[in-house]
Amino acid sequence: MGDGADVNITARLRPRRVITGMSAVLVPYTSDGEIDWVAVETHIARTHAAGLTPAVNMDTGYVQLLLEADKERVLDRAAAVTGGAFVAGAYVADESGARFDLDGYLRASDAIARRGGTPVIFPSHGLNELTDDGWIDAHARIAAHVDRFIGFELGAMFAPYGRIVSLDAYRALMAIPQCIGAKHSSLRRELEWDRLALRDAQRPDFVVFTGNDLAIDMVMFGSDYLLGLSTFAPEAFAARDRMWANGDARFYELNDLLQYLGAFAFRSPVPGYRHDAAMVFELRGWSTSDMTPPGTPRRPKSDRAVLVAILERLRDFA
Repeated sequence: MGDGADVNITARLRPRRVITGMSAVLVPYTSDGEIDWVAVETHIARTHAAGLTPAVNMDTGYVQLLLEADKERVLDRAAAVTGGAFVAGAYVADESGARFDLDGYLRASDAIARRGGTPVIFPSHGLNELTDDGWIDAHARIAAHVDRFIGFELGAMFAPYGRIVSLDAYRALMAIPQCIGAKHSSLRRELEWDRLALRDAQRPDFVVFTGNDLAIDMVMFGSDYLLGLSTFAPEAFAARDRMWANGDARFYELNDLLQYLGAFAFRSPVPGYRHDAAMVFELRGWSTSDMTPPGTPRRPKSDRAVLVAILERLRDFA
């Protein structure tokens, strides 16, 4: 393992597998720049009703930009809507060169866990500037205080403090019992295939959550998912997942359409996908504007025509 070259693609297919889907929840804004709290709660409920697990306070939900009070309010909404069936980013704000902030991670994780949710250990400078051994030790120290959590490898195309660890470090992360799985967002299939092979060999109950919005068919090979793309159409993702479990050949057509949306929305600069999501929310009547927070990348107005065409095709699968 190491470069994916030895992967037998056909042998890795897992037909009729039940897929676990987690969907990062976009935080919509009103035209005057305020968080649209009604739309936030409604979308958490929409995601939950579709059969996906809402993932709040993630990059899709602008966790890096939210005030602490707003992050707490999002958690409260998620807990009220789902009864605790949600995951959330345990985020610690810092700067390059900062030391790993264990107390900060424990506070963020506790805020999630006491509402019934599962923390996703969000990357930070202090965490991801550690050596591999230090990175593993940091997660072990978190595990000493947290019943369960999800790890998170994030590529640098998403955030400057992103990091994809070595396969040896990933193996050590899997050895931490409290870590029930990890989101992998390198946007590279071969690295994810390596993690799936390692999981199958060493800890079959460990969940590899693909974060590859450019290869959402990784679910065919044994990955589950925690995606930002699914916030555009959680009901379509849930339908696709059921098709795979039922051996329904329509899976491929719907997956192709959703992947077209992913390739379009997640083009460079990748963080601009959130504005495409905001446009879809407005087009679908899920929010009143396509406003995004100050300083976030915006897409050209011409994106709307492409998004409208995709939404029209999605109606065929409603």
